[in-house]
Amino acid sequence: MKKKHSGKQIYDIITLGEVMLRMDPGDGRIRSARSFNVWEGGGEYNVSRAFAKCFKKRSSVVTSFVRNEIGLLIADLIMQGGVDTSLIKWKEFDGTGRASRNGIYFLEKGFGLRGALGCSDRSNTAVSQLKPGEIDWDDIFKNLGTKWFHTGGIYAGLSKDSPKVIIEAMKTAKKYGVTISYDLNYRASLWDSLGGYKAAQKINQEIVKYVDVLFGNEEDFTACLGFEIEGVDSKLNVLPEDSFKNMISKVKKTYKNLNIIATTLRKVLTANSNDWSAIAWSRDNGFVESMNFPKLDIYDRVGGGDGFASGFIYGIMEGLDLKDAINIGTAHGALAMTTPGDTSMVSIDEVKNLIKNPSARVSR
Repeated sequence: MKKKHSGKQIYDIITLGEVMLRMDPGDGRIRSARSFNVWEGGGEYNVSRAFAKCFKKRSSVVTSFVRNEIGLLIADLIMQGGVDTSLIKWKEFDGTGRASRNGIYFLEKGFGLRGALGCSDRSNTAVSQLKPGEIDWDDIFKNLGTKWFHTGGIYAGLSKDSPKVIIEAMKTAKKYGVTISYDLNYRASLWDSLGGYKAAQKINQEIVKYVDVLFGNEEDFTACLGFEIEGVDSKLNVLPEDSFKNMISKVKKTYKNLNIIATTLRKVLTANSNDWSAIAWSRDNGFVESMNFPKLDIYDRVGGGDGFASGFIYGIMEGLDLKDAINIGTAHGALAMTTPGDTSMVSIDEVKNLIKNPSARVSR
């Protein structure tokens, strides 16, 4: 996957997507909370933050905020995460948010048979109003330069213009030899008002034509790309591994531009216990399987998939073989789910140690 990059490569990775303010009731419930902790989070941004904090790489995020106290708070949290904020597009506040606003969402952790619950308040946000031509992608990819560009289906589902911005960015990234990854990340709450599965499939089928590295799970590949997959075990709510491989085989045959496809394998036992692993395919290596974390204890599952994607991308960027890359992604995703908030709070040393010795013994 080695490419000739143009530009100075100020960044190792740039992501495109919405960053919201997460309101977290801790161990309580949203409906009865009297106080909230705040975090910043967003599927695409979480990858940039992991690159900065865990993997010690240079990262930035392309997003947009309204310039008010909430927007400034989110930007400050991004800076605390070590992610460059110079590519944020700011919009002026109209005093009420009628013209444009910043996104927030509420998320409570599940426990046992009660799953995690999210409630978004993200309509009419500044980033959803971005239109083609508003971001100077030639300047970003040519003059600033980056090795990698990452975005995903969450941003694609924000508005009718968001996919156009994604394709504009990807076409420009291609022109300058930047590796492109995309996480399908289907969210029914985003696509229902835009036309549901049919709209998601029409848009994502076009976007994936420009992608080098594709992430997703069984729901994503069906909802976003229209692949009907056999072998679902309704009792276990999981696909057998062979069915995942068959699914990936269908995807790679359809999209010959894809160099790598990766997916997490998650079996939900309870809200606090998941079987966790992954598989990946590349044109150079074929299929590989990750290390397995059976009955992984979950503290906060949000961001586990982003943790996998960021660790996997890091491994590929560092020139590791596919097996090592998928293990870094799987271990990082597992550790990300042991801490609160959307984003990773772990170090690269912790990831490497977990791969060598998957033990929870005390470290002194």
